[in-house]
Amino acid sequence: MKPEDGVDHSEGHTYASEFLDLERELAVFLRRARASSGEMAREVHPELEPAAYGLLVRLEDAGPQRATDLAAYFGVGKATMSRQLRALDVLGLIARTPDPADGRASLLQLTPEGRERFTRVRNARRAEYGRKLAAWDPAEIAELARLLHRLNGTAESDPEATDPESA
Repeated sequence: MKPEDGVDHSEGHTYASEFLDLERELAVFLRRARASSGEMAREVHPELEPAAYGLLVRLEDAGPQRATDLAAYFGVGKATMSRQLRALDVLGLIARTPDPADGRASLLQLTPEGRERFTRVRNARRAEYGRKLAAWDPAEIAELARLLHRLNGTAESDPEATDPESA
């Protein structure tokens, strides 16, 4: 298959319609997700940028991280990551500690206040997901999570899929 023409030449099948449907649904999903992230960020702290909420998610889920690892994970440039981390630091939501593996580097982690604020908002979001998806079968929810994980993995493996200076 040549991805640029949307045709699987081995079977003569076109994916143009499926790609258009996917593009449309992702556009709606992403717009709503950005708005939701903005709301959640403000609930964590009124001055928190929407894009920085994802950093809190990653630090809570993965534990202490280097700034360079966070930038690579999100596919953003060092300058973008540095600016967002500086804002989190000023708000008292993250702290830096020396990296035991390399004294020149720092590990970033949530402060107790950052963890408390983040956990409160995350729990409220999970409750909202529970209400919105109450009619879904748990297997459907698991399948959606699996497919989104696969899609995210595809984006991570494609260096052209991310804009190095976007957040």
